[in-house]
Amino acid sequence: MDASMRNYFIAIGKIQKCISKAETLDEAFQGSLQIIIDSCRAEQAVIWYADKNDNETLHPYYWISPIDLTERKYAPGEGIVGKVYESQEAAYIPDFQAAPDKGITEDFSGVDVGSMICVPFSNEHEKLGCIQIINTAGNENFTDEDVDLCEIIVLMAAMAIEDSDIIAEPWHMGEPIIVINDVCREFRNGEHITKVLKGVNLNIYKGEFVALLGESGCGKSTLLNIIGGMDQATSGTFTYEGVDYSNATQDQLTDFRRDNIGFIFQSYNLMPNLNAKQNLDFIAELVDDPMDSDEALELVGLGERKTNYPSQLSGGQQQRVSIARALVKKPKLILADEPTAALDYETSIEVLSVMERIVEAGTTLVMVTHNEEITRMADRVIRMRDGRMYEAVLNRHRAKAEELVW
Repeated sequence: MDASMRNYFIAIGKIQKCISKAETLDEAFQGSLQIIIDSCRAEQAVIWYADKNDNETLHPYYWISPIDLTERKYAPGEGIVGKVYESQEAAYIPDFQAAPDKGITEDFSGVDVGSMICVPFSNEHEKLGCIQIINTAGNENFTDEDVDLCEIIVLMAAMAIEDSDIIAEPWHMGEPIIVINDVCREFRNGEHITKVLKGVNLNIYKGEFVALLGESGCGKSTLLNIIGGMDQATSGTFTYEGVDYSNATQDQLTDFRRDNIGFIFQSYNLMPNLNAKQNLDFIAELVDDPMDSDEALELVGLGERKTNYPSQLSGGQQQRVSIARALVKKPKLILADEPTAALDYETSIEVLSVMERIVEAGTTLVMVTHNEEITRMADRVIRMRDGRMYEAVLNRHRAKAEELVW
């Protein structure tokens, strides 16, 4: 048996193991996608699903790509994705630049495409969507064997799930509140330049919960600082509600932070010589129309502890005071940087339950975390790697804080 055939059977074995653990169709495909990428040496991949309530329009469900595909969509028959969905026949373009139909390049604005495979998937009763993989890591063309492998893997995933199971209902985003376009951030130390962000593209929508995930040093906290106006990009653009803050002055950034952003940090940053209510009142004096401090403390379950000083509160209670401090500004956007990292499990769940209620009330939340379990609460999970957005998941099965276990 040659190496390619051996790798083929290894990939099939991994897929079988992955699918056997999956409980839903979307979970099966999501778990399979990384195996497909590894087996076909692909750089990028997208799962497209058909919205049955929107004339079968195809939306991205999960993708591994530096491009934010959230707003991309295709009607049946439109673009390669729509044509594959409509015909239920795989498309293989070994050399994209030599493809006779130059119009298909519109499918991939923002992506330099070399080679591409698109495979449909369905159950016994209906067409469900398709899976698309783009570019090989070595800039080589995909092979006929890669196409066969993709088709078999997708077929296996679809067959492994009960006929009644479908991909969960699509998420319909609101208006974008933050638009990040090709943002880079470099730090200079003498002649040495460290590139922390290397071209991030991401929209954040009103009322959603976004979790930023990734290893230490991947750039997620730097990105959060740029979103919060505490740092500025070296290049690229950052807009908030249509206003460009890419080249804002420090005074403009100060006004932006004060009027729009609530911050929750890993370290609570409470003033030790002020009690809980006074910590909130201090912030309330900085904004024009603050929430009443007593009301904010009631919202986080600490109405009876308002006269306690930080030293008289547990770690979880101090974090809840810091959440109330963010709420007192009535912010449209709350940024949280590892808010439960210093807390035990039970206290973390208490804090996350408070944040859950904040999102349900319509506030936009962006949270940096290392905890994979917490990401189950988010509308979208953005994983970063080496200064870029690496993969994105639209979470159709959001968990409640009380359901999390670690």
